[in-house]
Order: sequence, then structure tokens, then C-alpha cells
Amino acid sequence: MNCLTTSWGEFALTRFPEDSRDRLRAWDASDAYLLRHLEGIDGEPTDLSGTVVVLGDRWGALTTALAGHHPVQITDSYLGRQATRANLARAGVEDDTVRLLSTRDTPPERIDVLLVRVPKSLALLEDQLRRLAPAVHAGTVVVGTGMVTEIHTSTLKLFEQILGPTRTSLAVKKARLIFCTPDPRLARTASPWPRSYTLPTDVGPASGLTVTNHAGIFCAERLDIGTRFFLRNLPRRRGPERVVDLGCGNGVVGTAAALANPEAEVLFVDESYQAVASAEATFRANAGPSARAEFRVGDGLSGVPAESVDLVLNNPPFHTHQAMTDATAYRMFAGSREALRPGGELWVIGNRHLGYHVKLRRLFGNCEVVTSDPKFVILRAVKR
Repeated sequence: MNCLTTSWGEFALTRFPEDSRDRLRAWDASDAYLLRHLEGIDGEPTDLSGTVVVLGDRWGALTTALAGHHPVQITDSYLGRQATRANLARAGVEDDTVRLLSTRDTPPERIDVLLVRVPKSLALLEDQLRRLAPAVHAGTVVVGTGMVTEIHTSTLKLFEQILGPTRTSLAVKKARLIFCTPDPRLARTASPWPRSYTLPTDVGPASGLTVTNHAGIFCAERLDIGTRFFLRNLPRRRGPERVVDLGCGNGVVGTAAALANPEAEVLFVDESYQAVASAEATFRANAGPSARAEFRVGDGLSGVPAESVDLVLNNPPFHTHQAMTDATAYRMFAGSREALRPGGELWVIGNRHLGYHVKLRRLFGNCEVVTSDPKFVILRAVKR
């Protein structure tokens, strides 16, 4: 746990799920820079009496610090939303003080202050700015923030094209602010997302499928090489069983599993609201009317009953925002072991250098290499 000090108070903040061993902070220099600007340390304080929208707040630092101004938070991250809830509760903020929305929810009709934590995905930024643009007016204060490595010329062009004239601040502690002056005369065009593409004919049961991607999904305009390798080597199973596409992204792996075994029921899980919406669209476009599936935004397999799953298919992330970490993968593996029935299997694909076999052997007591190539390895662990 670490403390963020502002003129509105000192806030003890954590990421979610909270882990005392986690040394990664729940805020960074760009969050602090934006808050100092709003406080007026370098000039006049910002009027926060209107509708304040915080877009992309990663762990709730901005929302928690500004809770006294009743902000609306919009996020694509379930984990980020849960972190916000926990940080608000720790700060003694009542539940109805802050409005928490996902990127799939209808945004406010009017925005007087728009604060943007620049996301890693340029597509997600474009999608959200276009969705919010109709609520922005000539007097709206628009301020973005991010580390200098996250703000590029393309980032500024999006603000300029969608909202109005844009400039940046000097860098402070490797963080930078974006100042945008809304121009109501700009043409307001709809978001170009979601987008679809057709899979090639050499990827097993997924061959020729139509894949739908909402903004922000990894490799949203083509099939990435890791998923391609996984699709070519999925387990061949038959009969009624419960399958989980864990960290489902656009759902192509789970959809392929459903097509390969029509008797299976597939659970698609991801912490991204955009991902789960993509997975459902992909599944509905390709699976037959009798195909059974469930779509869940959540923290891995948390909430899935113990020993209720026969097969878990997983391509775990090895970073969270800019930080490299295997903590998410480990939680996914541990959650899979809890959810699997005796004899149930976890299939994992990952870069060879990540060494997932070590963690799987520790958790399951076994792990075998199904197949590999110079870059990727597919591992299989069985719950005994």
C-alpha cells in the first residue's frame, strides 16, 4: 500500500487484487502531475463544480482523490474498477458519491471536465473520445495525462481531430499533460469500432471464422502468431463438458473449442469489458443456435465453483500496463486448479522464455509440453 498526497487529502491506495508482496504502486507521476494541475499549483485551480468525467483511471487514484467532486469514472478494466471501489471505501467515501461506468455503458450527456489517463491502446482512446465527443461543449476543460513514453504524436492527433486544438506541457518526472480546447465546429463522426476480419483456412476448427473486435483488443485487425499456433494445436475432445476460455480476448479460442465439440458449454472470461463484448459477438456470429456459452467480466476464475470445469484454455498476459509481471498468470493458473474437476486439464500457451512450466509443476505437480516451435510452447497440466 502507498499514499498519494494531494490538497484534497492523503489517500492510501492499492491495486486489485491487493497483495502485500506487490511493490507496484497504484498511481504514478502522471496521476500526481494531473492532480497538481487541477489543484492550481502551477496556476489557477480548475473549476470542478460541473460534471467531471475520469476516463481510463487505472487503479482509481484520480477518482479517489477527486471523490469530493462526484466524478464519473469510465474504465475498460474490471480490476481497475474493483481497485477503485476498494480505494474509495478505504478513504471513507460513500458508494453513491462516485458513478462507476464501463466503456460499454452509455456515457453522461454533458461533460464539463474531461480527464483522460492515456491508455496503451490508441484504438481504445479513439473509440472513447468519439463516444464522449457529443457530450463535450466549448467550455469543457479537457486534460490528458500519461508518461512521456505513452504520449506520441498520434495520441495528440487524435485529441486534435476528435475534440479540438491540442498542446502539451513540459515533462515533469517523465510525465506529461495534454491540454485540448474543444471546437464544436468539428464534424462528429461515430467510432469506427467494432471491426471484423476473416480467419485464414489453416487454423483448425477456427478456419474461415469471422472475428469481431471492439477497440482495445490485442491484435484487433489480424490473428496474432501465438493464437494461430494455439488454434492449430487445441485439444481434440468430445462429449458434454464445461470449457473455459480464460483471458478470452476476442473469443476466437473458445469459439473454436465450441465448434470442435458441439456438446461443450464454453465460459468466456476476461477482465476487459471490450474483450468480453468482442468474444460474445464472435461466438454469436459463428456458433450454431444450439451452442451454449456464458460471458463474464471478472478477475479470472474467481466466483467459478470449485471442481466445476473440465478444460481451461489460457494465453495469459505477462504485463500489466507498462510493468512486466507474471502475477496475473500465476493467479490464472491457481484459479484454474481450483475450478478444475479431478482429471481436468489446463492448456497454456506462452513464449518459451517465460518458464510457465515451473509454476505449473509447483501448482499441479505435473506439466508436459504438448508441442512447441522456436517462439512458443503449449503446456498441459492435469489436476490429480
